Amino acid sequence: MVTERGERVKPAEINARFVAYRDALGLPAVLVVHSLRHSYVTHLTEDGVDRRFIQTQVGHESDSSTAVYTHVSDDFMNTALRRALAPVLGAEHDGRSRRTEER
Repeated sequence: MVTERGERVKPAEINARFVAYRDALGLPAVLVVHSLRHSYVTHLTEDGVDRRFIQTQVGHESDSSTAVYTHVSDDFMNTALRRALAPVLGAEHDGRSRRTEER
């Protein structure tokens, strides 16, 4: 990343600015710039973006590295599991009733 003067932005400057904003907003100190990377991967995953695309976006060589960055919600996990099991268990297990499907 470069500034409007064409100079390279130093990581320490980014971190200092982030900390200043975080503290001004009263957010927890555990929140760091790197947290944004985890959030980005998680949101793309929950939005159904292709895993290979996400892996490329964050520059990982293996999907297992990308998986470490993914912190999806319990709701997302439950919905994904329901969808995966629905073909095997039938519609009554995917959150819908058979009566709904017949309409």
